[in-house]
Parts: sequence; structure tokens; C-alpha cells
Amino acid sequence: MRHYPVYLDLRGRRVVVSGAGAVAVAKLRLLLKTEAALSVHGVAPAAQVRGWAAEGRLTLVGRPIAPGDADGAALGYAANGDAAEDARAAAIGREAGALVNIVDDLSSDFITPAIVDRDPVTVAIGTEGAAPVLARKIKAEIEALLPARLGVLARIGQAFRRRVEGLDSATRRRFWARFYFERGPVALEAGEAAAEDALERLLAEGDAGREGFVHFVGAGPGDPELLTLKARRLLHEADVVIHDRLAAPEIIELARREATILSVGKEAYGPSWRQADINALVVASARRGHNVVRLKGGDPAVFGRLDEEVAAVEAAGIGFSIVPGVTAASAGAAAIGRSLTRRGRNSSFRVLTGHDVDGFAEQDWRELARPGATAAVYMGVRAATFLRGRLLMHGARADMPVAAIENASRPGQRVLATTLIELPNALAAADPEGPVMLLLGLEPRTAAASAAELREAL
Repeated sequence: MRHYPVYLDLRGRRVVVSGAGAVAVAKLRLLLKTEAALSVHGVAPAAQVRGWAAEGRLTLVGRPIAPGDADGAALGYAANGDAAEDARAAAIGREAGALVNIVDDLSSDFITPAIVDRDPVTVAIGTEGAAPVLARKIKAEIEALLPARLGVLARIGQAFRRRVEGLDSATRRRFWARFYFERGPVALEAGEAAAEDALERLLAEGDAGREGFVHFVGAGPGDPELLTLKARRLLHEADVVIHDRLAAPEIIELARREATILSVGKEAYGPSWRQADINALVVASARRGHNVVRLKGGDPAVFGRLDEEVAAVEAAGIGFSIVPGVTAASAGAAAIGRSLTRRGRNSSFRVLTGHDVDGFAEQDWRELARPGATAAVYMGVRAATFLRGRLLMHGARADMPVAAIENASRPGQRVLATTLIELPNALAAADPEGPVMLLLGLEPRTAAASAAELREAL
């Protein structure tokens, strides 16, 4: 390890920057987050530098740095974007006894790492200057894991630290873990005062058993990168993860290793967990004081039996939250390059489930058969023949376009372009194994383009 990572206290100390252009602006954005006294030397300063000077956030000296300008400085930055001028500025800084950073030059006395800022929580990522792109990637990954308001929680906790100094170390650790990873984030959604109240309640409870909590979380259509930041954080914090069949294995893997993972998958027209048993499992897990994530493919509020599970949790007096996810209809539309609504074609669209054929009888089939109508049909493969018959009976065109998307957003994604009259046969020939989304009234953009080219050729 060539560079030793430290956090330097810059409160009230001088930091001198040679250069006032674009190169310096990039460094100043981070330096302005500190409590340092900043002096910037350079001609033709950038507009942002002039603005910061006008606001009193730094001192702007409209000339190149000169001997004596760095006297008493803790740090010096050579950020002129000119090798000769940077070398001259570095020599002045070192002569004054300051540690000097020359931008993009590993001969510097120190380097500035990539920073994840959740003030007062900060994470620094360094690669010894060998792979800045890798450092930025790691930064993005860490930022996705840390809630945007983590710093607010940390400041609230910091002000409370003296109140728990009398507790033994093990009890103190449990206290802060419950605040930062259980009670605090939930309470903070209602405001800082609520988070402060949560601390008071935790202290009053002492080391009593934890209260369980249930998060109903949307796992999205399968691509881990389509998982929301909040869902990813809750997975990492969960004690128990109870997931359905549609939650992708790559997403379940994001749960922390110590978590208990329970599958309660329901197989269409096959063996399934009873809903009452799922409800009982969720409630029992939370009653043991666990932080429970009930992970549902897509969005939990779209054909996810959410209301039934929420009612069971509410009846048990257990707290809960709902975290929406990207639903399969949106992923399917993205896969075919289409929007679900379009001006002049349709101002609304229907969302149906083909799992229960009896429920189809309740649909407004005449409206669904109307030219330009669009609908997303979940779990519709086995109901394709019934679906075709109902639509044709109510006036739908036999050549109504239909797009079938298997495993939308996942590595095994397949897109099938067909028509209403051919739908059952096309699905039988494709023999899909993964979940399929049917989009009525829509065809893949590539298929539409090919058809247009054929018409033009004829």
C-alpha cells in the first residue's frame, strides 16, 4: 500500500489551490464541503469560481500563485491543467511546508480518493491511481447501498451518544444497530423529530426483545439493475427474506449471508403454498422480532395478493412498509421498444391476469377489442385460446398485433411477435418455460419496421 488512507481535519485550516479553471472547479466542489479556509489563485477564473467567491465561500486571488502564498497552508493543489505551471505551484507549496497534490500526477504527496458523501458518514475509495474508472464504479455501488438520508440519521445519533454511554458495550451495539438499521430509517420518513422520538423509545425499552417489522418489497421483473435502491438496502438489512417464485435468484443473492431465506413460490396450475400459510409465516417471522422482507416479483401491488398479506400483518399489530417495484408490463414494453400509451392511439391501457379464467368473464371485452386498445395480460399463456375467443367474439381484428415477452429483462428474454388469431399456436410452438407477459395491441418495434419495409418494397 503506497498511499496511507487518513481523514485530515481541515476545520479552519488553509488550503491553497493554484488554478481557477475547469480543472480546479472539479477539486473545489469537494473541498467546499469541508470547513477549510480556501484560497484560489489564477487568472481568467471560471464562472463557478467567481460565484463561490462572491458568496464568500472562498478567497479568489486574480493572479498566479507566488512564493509566500502557501505559507501556513495544510494542503496545496496544483490544478492549472498546465504541466509547467503545476510544477511551479507544487514547488511553492512544498517550500511552504504544505502537502501538495498535482492533479492526475502520482508524484503528488497525496491523492484525493473517490468519495461517497453522507456527511458525517463518508466512504473513501482509492486505487493508488491505477484504475480511476474502477473507483467510480465502486463508488456508484456503495452509493446505491447507502440511503440518501443516512447522514441525517448519523447526526441525530451523534447528538444522542452521551445518553447511552452508561450502557455496557454489547447493549450499546444492539441499541445503535436497532436505530440505524430498523427503527431510524422508518421513523425518518416521518421527519427528524420522529427519528429523535424513536431514539427515546428505544432507550426507554432497554434491551427488551425487538419489535418485528415487515417490508413488502417489489423485486422488479428480474434484472438486478432494475431493483430500486430502497429495495436493495432493505434486502441487505433483512433478518428473514420470504420470496415468491418470480423473484430472480440474482436478486435473492443480494440479501446478507446471515439472513434466513424462505421460498413460498406459487406454481400456476401446480403445487403451491396456500395464501393463509404464507400470511402465517410472515406474521410468525415478524413476531420473533425479525426484520422481514416479503419479496415479490415485479410490483407487490400488481397481482401480488398484497392486500391479504398486509391485512394479516395489521391484524397482528405488526408494522409494515410497501416498496414498489418495476412491474413486468413496463419491462415487457421496454423489451419491444414500445410505450404502453401513445397520443392518438390510446390514452389508457388495461392490466389483466390470465391465471383465473373465470375472472376473464368480468372484463369489458368490447372495450378491449376496440382498435387501438392495449392491454397487459399477466400469466396468460394457458388462457390464450380463451382470450382469443372472447376478443374475436366482441369484434377484435384477427390480425390484432400481440407481443409475447418471456423472462422480460432477464438473460433468457425472448420476444415473440404474433397476431390474435395465431396467438395460441405461436405460444405452443415457442413452448416458453419462464413467465410470459402478453401485450395486446402492440408489436415489437423491429417487427413493425420490417413490415413497413415490406409494404414499401411491394
